[in-house]
Parts: sequence; C-alpha cells; structure tokens
Amino acid sequence: MLSFRPLPAFTAAAAALFAVLVGLGVWQLDRLQWKLALIAQVDRNMHAAPIAPGAHVGEYRRVALDGRFDNSKEAYAFATDETGAPVYHVIVPFTVKDGRTFLVDRGIVPKEKLDPATRRAGRLDGDVRIVGIWRTPDAAGAFTPTPDLAHRIWYARDVAAIAKADRIALAAPVVIEADATPNPGGWPKGGQTVVAFRNEHLQYAITWFALAAVLLGVYLAYHVSRKRLVWR
Repeated sequence: MLSFRPLPAFTAAAAALFAVLVGLGVWQLDRLQWKLALIAQVDRNMHAAPIAPGAHVGEYRRVALDGRFDNSKEAYAFATDETGAPVYHVIVPFTVKDGRTFLVDRGIVPKEKLDPATRRAGRLDGDVRIVGIWRTPDAAGAFTPTPDLAHRIWYARDVAAIAKADRIALAAPVVIEADATPNPGGWPKGGQTVVAFRNEHLQYAITWFALAAVLLGVYLAYHVSRKRLVWR
C-alpha cells in the first residue's frame, strides 16, 4: 500500500513549475504546427503559376511583370556565394506598363563582372517579361556597413534607401528576385531565392517536457528521501 504525505509548500511550488514546463512544451508543439503550415504555404507559392503584382501578393509568391528595366540605375548588393566568395546582386528598377516601379534583383555577378560593360549581352533593353519571387528583404542592421554610393554598392538590400538614392517611387517595399531563366551571356545569374526556415520547435518541446519529467522525478525522490512517500 502506498503512503504519500506531500509537503504543502514544496508541492505547490513544484506543481506551478511543472505546469509552466508542460505549458511551454505544448506551446512549442503549437508553434511546430504553425511553422509546418508556413513552410507548406511557401512551397505552394514557389510552385504556383505566376500572378500579376498587386496589393495582396504573399511572400515568396511567383509574379510576372511586363515592362522595361532602367539599366542606368543598376545598384549592387554585396553578398557571398556558397563557397564564401564575394558576389553582388544586381538590383534594377523595373517599370511595368501601368507605370508602377519595382526593384528587381536580376541575380548575382562576381566582382570581375560588376561593371555592366563586362556583360553587355545580359543587358535587357526594351519591353521584356520577367518572372520572379516576391520578397520583403531584411532591413539594414546596426552593424551594416555604410553603402558606397560612388560605386552604387550596398551591403543590404535596403530597397527604401536604394529607391531614395535614385529618386524612385516604389509601388511596394519589396524586391522581386528573378527566376533562373538564363540571361544572354550568362550574367547576372538569377534563381538566387533562398528558402530557409529554422524549425526546431519539436526539439524545444521535447526539452520542456523532459524538464517537466525531471522535475517530477526530483519531487518524488525528495519525498521518498524524507520517508513521506513509502510502500507499506
């Protein structure tokens, strides 16, 4: 027969902490479902047929634009490729036929191709149709270097600042990342959209539930050591 005489204050404190730990675990499971739904939605967006850009375009949605590039206003955003080598995203204003202007990230070029004269074949003049991914880029941070305005080099895709420098009225504070359709001459190289979501909610949930289990074990062991939990 089990005899259990719980310590009131200790039991109350342990019960409160146990409830918090279990609650955090349940919350992380809820976050896991939210993250999985978000990833599934982004995957659908990335594979859906392109739509015209509008007020209700979702993040990572494929869009199609018909209009013209203003190649005289190329801007360059510094980055690194998968090997760590420096590359530059070529960002160009694109005006669609109804007069709205967007910034299009045409893709990357290595440093030796930064000068447009070294990639004349890739210049797209006149009316063109492009397909890309609707993205809201990260804003410049406190430690982002100051842009090199003389060479039109930025260290973040700060669309508002880029537009302000060129006196462009943007239709939306986004950048449209060109798809992987090859450009003449091979540069810029599009298709640079990266989809990466951290999803560690299951590990976090397991951690919180494990801590709750440890707490329960400590609580019972303490009562056993004080002979307040015994088999008779």
